[in-house]
Amino acid sequence: MAQAQPVSVSDAVGLAKATVDNMPTLLVTGEVSGFRGPARTGHCYFQLKDDSSAMDAIVWRGIYQSSGVQLRDGLQVLVAGHFQVYAPTGKLSFVARSLEVSGEGLLRQQVAALARRLEAEGLMDPARKRAIPVFCTRVAVVTSPTGSVIDDVKRTLARRNPLVELLVSGCAVQGEGAPQQIVHALARAAAAQPDAILLVRGGGSFEDLMTFNDETLARAVAACPVPVVTGIGHEPDTCICDMVADRRCSTPTAAAESVAPAFDEILRSFQDRRRRLAHSMGALLAQHGQLLDTLDARGRQAVRGELSSLELTVRALAGRRCLSEPEAMIQDRTDQLELTAQRLHEGAPRSLALLATRVDALAAHRCLQDPMAPVKERRERVEHLSERLADAGPRITANLASQLNTLGLRTRDVGPRLLRQHAATLAQGAAQLDALSPLKVLSRGYAIARDADGHVVSDAARLDKGDEISVLLGTGGVYAQVTDTFDADDTAARRAAGNGRQ
Repeated sequence: MAQAQPVSVSDAVGLAKATVDNMPTLLVTGEVSGFRGPARTGHCYFQLKDDSSAMDAIVWRGIYQSSGVQLRDGLQVLVAGHFQVYAPTGKLSFVARSLEVSGEGLLRQQVAALARRLEAEGLMDPARKRAIPVFCTRVAVVTSPTGSVIDDVKRTLARRNPLVELLVSGCAVQGEGAPQQIVHALARAAAAQPDAILLVRGGGSFEDLMTFNDETLARAVAACPVPVVTGIGHEPDTCICDMVADRRCSTPTAAAESVAPAFDEILRSFQDRRRRLAHSMGALLAQHGQLLDTLDARGRQAVRGELSSLELTVRALAGRRCLSEPEAMIQDRTDQLELTAQRLHEGAPRSLALLATRVDALAAHRCLQDPMAPVKERRERVEHLSERLADAGPRITANLASQLNTLGLRTRDVGPRLLRQHAATLAQGAAQLDALSPLKVLSRGYAIARDADGHVVSDAARLDKGDEISVLLGTGGVYAQVTDTFDADDTAARRAAGNGRQ
């Protein structure tokens, strides 16, 4: 017999791994032992054992989360998977591809997993569920057409409200194919457009009620266009159809009572609503009455305020002088002009007298009376200085004589310059005096009339017939007596008449 060739550990493990990988998928049932997990990565590690053997098992995180099973030691599970050899250690493990609980526990785990999935989708959200009408006049019942359930529903509706129309959509509620029949029965019932649909059946075991834990049926109940009321089994029983229905009742009888209120309840509700309506209408009318009164008072107050404001404005405008006395402004301006003219007439003599005084002062100035006086005084001083120099001695006589000659020449030149400046000032003053002199105005044919008190007469209305006046002319003056007075218009008329006679 030939001796086998030795192989390395890696080759040996590789051969074992290749052999294990070729093994088919197995469905293994056993008890969980030494459970560790979920680990930090989410994977679970444990042993599956029976009375005589045990093997290591691994459930990856995704498989474990989707299974809905809560693993624990002692739990009987059904695991589908295959063996796998971990090359670095050569360890053999059973890797699960699916996981579920054995027996009834498995069914409950499946139902719980489906419930969690549908809840995550929002099918059990209370906000999605529709309200059931308080007064249903047409009700459809989806249940077995035989048995006590349909009879209980009919008796309950007839007792509480015989006016409710009942439609029966029969179907099987247990056994193979029952979920599909219920789905079709729901569709027929919804097509009749009732106010609500009763999905009911009597009590039974957990396995008997598994029909109403079917995912297809649960989605059909949630998608039904008519509100669905369930009454499945008895009080402790709860199925997925109850969770997704619009209303859950504990029994079929309770479901029928919830959609058919009794006549006495309807009457009490009607009376209560009538009282509430009357009270609301009274309160609404009172509120609107108060609002109208408030608006009326505000309107009246606003109108009175506006009228008062307009009245004050009119009175203020009426009190203005420019509106009450339109001619007053013109009269005031006329008075101001007359007062200004009077002040000018009265101030003219004073101005003339002041100018005359200034002219007299200028005329009395020494430089104008004797323009050669400064020269004479300077010459006298020079002569006096000459005498003093002559007395001082003949040595400086020659120098002084030379200086005297020079000063004489300069003095002769300065005199005319001084005279020219004063002569120009005198001529300018004489021209101003001549321009302002009232005598020059009188020389052009004008005259100044004064009354007996010496006041200048500027208005003929101030004179009466027989008054004596003095008239200053361009040359001399006359005394006269008033025989008559006339205004400017009369003067113009007389001048025009005189021109006509010519």
